[in-house]
Amino acid sequence: MFDVNQIREEFPILSREVYGRPLVYLDSGATAQKPRSVIETVDRLMRWQNANIHRGVHFLAEQTTEAYEEARARIAGWIGAAEKEEVIFTSGATASLNTVAYAWGERFVGAGDNILVSEMEHHSNLVPWQLLAQRKGAEVRMLPFDDTGRLRCELLGQLIDARTRVVAVTQASNTLGSRPDLRPVVDAAHAVGAIVVVDGCQGAVHGGVDVRASDFDFYAFSGHKLYGPTGIGVLFGKRALLEAMPPFLGGGDMVDRVTFARTTYAPVPLKFEAGTANFIGAIGLGEAVKFVQRFDPAEVEAYETALLRRAEAGLGEIDGLRIYGRTPDKCPIVSFNVEGVHPYDLGMILDKLGIAVRTGHHCAEPVMDHFGVTGMCRASLALYNTFSEVDALAEGLRRAVRMLRS
Repeated sequence: MFDVNQIREEFPILSREVYGRPLVYLDSGATAQKPRSVIETVDRLMRWQNANIHRGVHFLAEQTTEAYEEARARIAGWIGAAEKEEVIFTSGATASLNTVAYAWGERFVGAGDNILVSEMEHHSNLVPWQLLAQRKGAEVRMLPFDDTGRLRCELLGQLIDARTRVVAVTQASNTLGSRPDLRPVVDAAHAVGAIVVVDGCQGAVHGGVDVRASDFDFYAFSGHKLYGPTGIGVLFGKRALLEAMPPFLGGGDMVDRVTFARTTYAPVPLKFEAGTANFIGAIGLGEAVKFVQRFDPAEVEAYETALLRRAEAGLGEIDGLRIYGRTPDKCPIVSFNVEGVHPYDLGMILDKLGIAVRTGHHCAEPVMDHFGVTGMCRASLALYNTFSEVDALAEGLRRAVRMLRS
C-alpha cells in the first residue's frame, strides 16, 4: 500500500534542514529528488562498473552494456513501446524534441507547410519548431487554451489543414497542470498525415503513458523529473518514422561503415546515439522507472490529487491570491500570484521559511502573456510530499503576504 512516510525515508535529502527549518520541497516540476536506490545505483556504477558501452569485449564493458540495454527495455515496456529499439537515450527532453525538429523536420517540412503548437508549451516544444520554420519557410500556428487552462481542441478543424506537418503538444502543462485530452489532437493530425510530437516531462511522472494506445508518433521526457539522474532523457519514436529520419548528430557508435567516400549508419536506436552515451544516467533512469513501478498508479494518482486539492483550498483562503489553471483533471501543480505582491518576493520569503517553490516564467512565456503577467509562483508536488507540507505552504504564504503588504 502507498505509505508516504516510508517513501520519504527513501529520499535522503528530505531529512535535511534549510535555514534551520525542515526542508519543504515543492519544486519537483523543475527537478525531482532522488531515491536511495537511484543514488546507490549511480554510485555503484562509478565505483565498480565504469566502462564504455558497445565498444569493448572485456568484462566491465559487457556488463555495463547489458545494464544499459536492460534499462532501455524496461523503459520501453513502461511507456508501452512496441519494441525497445523505439527508445532513444538523449541528454534530456530538450535534446529529444530538437532531434525530431532537426532530423525529421529537415527531411519532411518544406516552404509553405505549417506546424501547430499549443499555447501552453514549454519553450523546448516551441522554440525548435520556430527555428525549423525559419529555416524552411514554414508557418507556426498556435492552438490556444482558455482561462481555465483547457486546450481549445474545438479549433483544430480551423488550424489543421493539408499543409500541416507537425502538431506539438504537451501531455501535462508544467505551469497550469492541465492534462488535455490528446485523442482529438492525434485524430485530427493523423487525418491529414501530420505527426504528433508530445512533451511528456510532467505527464510521464503524473499518470504515465501508453504511447501505442495513445498513438503518439514521438514522445519525449527527462530523467531528472522522474526521480532519475540529470543529463539523461528519452525520445520515443515509431520505428517507421525513426527509420525514415537521417541522424541528427554524427560521430562514434552511430555508424555502420565509414570511408572518406561514404558513411552508412547503424540501425535504430544507435543511429541517434552518437558518441559516448550517458550510460550511467541511462542505467540510473532505468532504476528510477523500477522505483516508480513499485507503486499502484491509481494510488499515487489519488494521493497526489488529494495533495493538490488541499493546496488549492489552503491557497484559496488567501486574500487576492489567484490560481492559474482550473481544469478538473490537472496534475499536482499550483501556479499562482497574489495581487500587489511580486512573485520573486514571495519566493524569497518562503525560502527563508524552508519552503522551496519556483518563481518566474517557468520557460513558458506564452502562458504568462496569455494572463498578462511576467511571472508566477509555482508549487509542484510529488508522491513524497505530505499534507503538513502543503499546509506549511499556505501558512508561509499568509505570513509572507502580511509582511509584504505591511
